[in-house]
Amino acid sequence: MQTFSVHGIAASSGIAIGKVQLVSNALQEVEHYKIKKSGLDSEINRLSKAILIVKNDLSNIKKDIKKKSSDDFSSFIDIHLMMLEDKNFSFYPQEIIKLELCNAEWAIKTQLDLVISKFDAIDDLYIKERKLDVTQVAERLIKILLGHQNKKISKKNYRSTILVAHDISPADALQFKHHNYAAFITEHGGANSHTAILARGLSIPSLVAVKNARKLINNNDLVIVDGDSGLAIVNPNDQILKEYEYKQNLWEVQYKKLLKIKNVKSVTLNNQAISLMANIEDLDDIKTVLKSRASGIGLFRTEFLFMNREDLPDEEEQFNTYKSIAKSMKGKPVVIRTLDSGADKTTAADTIKATNPALGLRAIRLCLSHPHLFLTQLKAILRASAFGNIKILIPMLSSLGELKQVKMLIKRAKDSLIYEGINFDADIQVGGMIEIPAVAINAEAFAKELDFLSVGTNDLIQYTLAIDRTDDSVSHLYNSVHPAVLKLISNTINAGKKYKKNVAICGEMAGDPRLTKLLIGMGLTNFSMHPASILPVKKKILESDSLKLKALASKLLKLNDSEKIETLIQKINQ
Repeated sequence: MQTFSVHGIAASSGIAIGKVQLVSNALQEVEHYKIKKSGLDSEINRLSKAILIVKNDLSNIKKDIKKKSSDDFSSFIDIHLMMLEDKNFSFYPQEIIKLELCNAEWAIKTQLDLVISKFDAIDDLYIKERKLDVTQVAERLIKILLGHQNKKISKKNYRSTILVAHDISPADALQFKHHNYAAFITEHGGANSHTAILARGLSIPSLVAVKNARKLINNNDLVIVDGDSGLAIVNPNDQILKEYEYKQNLWEVQYKKLLKIKNVKSVTLNNQAISLMANIEDLDDIKTVLKSRASGIGLFRTEFLFMNREDLPDEEEQFNTYKSIAKSMKGKPVVIRTLDSGADKTTAADTIKATNPALGLRAIRLCLSHPHLFLTQLKAILRASAFGNIKILIPMLSSLGELKQVKMLIKRAKDSLIYEGINFDADIQVGGMIEIPAVAINAEAFAKELDFLSVGTNDLIQYTLAIDRTDDSVSHLYNSVHPAVLKLISNTINAGKKYKKNVAICGEMAGDPRLTKLLIGMGLTNFSMHPASILPVKKKILESDSLKLKALASKLLKLNDSEKIETLIQKINQ
């Protein structure tokens, strides 16, 4: 096999060697093309065969499920089988093929779009949720038509698997994070896309924005992923393979050295204590947090509790989750962020399709528009606060008016629990996310009204620079050390100091060792990051003198040229 290389954006460092598993995104791969009248019967027959294959696949899955006595999943399969018998799949796509003389894949996609538009026009939430089932059935059919049958990965010579996908959504991330993948390669995304964040969190190499990756790379190809240079080598020869195996070993040696500081206190050379907190998404992350020796949980993203399901978690389910986390941390702080749904992190709560999701009804805006949903979560958090050191974090605040509404609803939740005779922490702290430039500029007003502040740098950078961090066409413009971004962060830190309120950074900047010394120099003493980033950041802290760094940071904040800022950051890290 021929050796060749593909290039993308280096999103997570390290070296990985493994066999490829392609992840199909059938709906995005559908192309429209015309067929001849003489080929009509053949095309309709191709569609009929695909329907038959999907039916057989689903029937076999149903048989396997019955052996394991899972009635719920069996019913789920029955729904999909019934849909294949429905006219939306068995009749109308055939009519579209005849009428438009188009390919079967396009006919399915056209009919799917029509059905989904009808679902979206219906107010009934249950009916709306059925569109997911329709989409899944359509995807199965299109995969067969495109020739994407499931292929098993040979692990004869290599245990590691490299996932090659169109993109990885937050919903995908929930599934993929629990698999032992060696690396990710995606066709879309930027250095701060969800794929990149997931990969860094798992400490695995990652390349994003690798154009046409799934066309160039085949299932079971041997691939080397260089997460430092943004390079992937497909079917490498023996010489290249040996070279990268050596680099991989060096990388592992360096990581083992980091493990030696695992139990060392996080303090600077001049004895300034720095808090290193962990970001989590579900209960399974707790084990990793405890292993990392984190000072606590600085961010629990509760929206992941709401994702990949057709219903909303009730108060009891949420309470049990929050309680388990609080008890596991044994008195260490647990910062629970209220539902940050909307934009690319969709849940059953998102019933309105926004024209511009990033600027639409999301996070606290969504919660305030659905007070019952918000009250349910607040009551669950408050109940859990009786079992540990829990704090509430409000995402995407934009005005003091919103904060006033939030406080009223928290009081209502407290009053409800008092009436019910349920214990909770009456003095629970309430903090706010600083991720909108307007709030960072007006940080003093929010520091005065809140118990603590947490800077969400991912969105703050995105909104400050007007750049979609998931769009690879503009990802090169995403700049965490842009002078405007640094000034907004500095303003927030200073506001916290003025009112003696803790300020943390919980975005990707907190877990970037290259920026650790700069942030310490700016006065930051609270970092929150994925557990995998704690040791590299701690190493930088142990090498830092906060007093010397303060002078350098002050000099840097006066600069307005990004290139000069980068040069000074290099000097700071020497």
